[in-house]
Amino acid sequence: MTPIRLAVAAALVATGPVTASAEPLARQLFGAQSRPTQGASEPIGSYARGCAAGLVALPESGPTWQAMRLSRNRFWGQPELVSYLEDLSSFAARLPGWHGLYIGDMSQPRGGPMTGGHASHQIGLDADIWMLPATRLDLSQKQREKISSISIRTEDQTRVNGNWTPQHAALLRAAASDPRVERVFVSAAAKLAMCATATRADTPWLQKIRPIYGHNEHFHVRLKCPAGSTLCQTQTPTVAELSKGGNGCDETLTWWVTTYLEELRHPPKRPKKPGPVPKTAKTYVMSDLPAQCRNVLSAP
Repeated sequence: MTPIRLAVAAALVATGPVTASAEPLARQLFGAQSRPTQGASEPIGSYARGCAAGLVALPESGPTWQAMRLSRNRFWGQPELVSYLEDLSSFAARLPGWHGLYIGDMSQPRGGPMTGGHASHQIGLDADIWMLPATRLDLSQKQREKISSISIRTEDQTRVNGNWTPQHAALLRAAASDPRVERVFVSAAAKLAMCATATRADTPWLQKIRPIYGHNEHFHVRLKCPAGSTLCQTQTPTVAELSKGGNGCDETLTWWVTTYLEELRHPPKRPKKPGPVPKTAKTYVMSDLPAQCRNVLSAP
């Protein structure tokens, strides 16, 4: 049985009984791939609904980085992403107390929806970077499975804690200032701390720093579609539109530490919207992805 048929069979077993017309979940099919496709690199579709051809691996260890959680096999990316991470880790190595970066999830070998977690990371242009300063770059594979990052915000999610340092702020500024970067996702507390000292000159990079839940132990870098990548979908709205031309230190940021937290404590009753439940990365089947992803999945 070929690898693709084995993957389909595994997906059918994992998802239980299905009708003849049902499709296996895309995340099971892409999660079963252990190697990338051969040939040219190409991001296909959107960050949260797509796949990727010709991805390359970030070396497990380098002079200024280590890839973490190697058992997940999520250290693959477009060549532009690997080059970017090498450059950013070199900058991090010059920060006091840092020897480089610990790199978390990038993409699976052929991109696509992941078997668990992440709604995005599907086209090889996303990477998670740990908030834990990389003070050792000789961690064994076993150690990299057990070590954890650190949280840089308080338990009530409203402000940064004692783990937050000027080095974190400098690293995020460098990450967002790179012209290859589309946006950087962080905890709202981190952006609030950076807004407290912001100047007008900071606007071009600070508007790329976008608050989101669940990013207190890492920050998430997303690169722009590489030049000439005709199948890659640019994210909209732009960061300039989201921040109304400003730096994003406005009511859309404070919402995360006011209304958002209040609704977590006291979920509002909202009427159910008519129609089918929207699909997510966890429920996509191949027909939900760009047609080219079938070729990516079956390619040698």
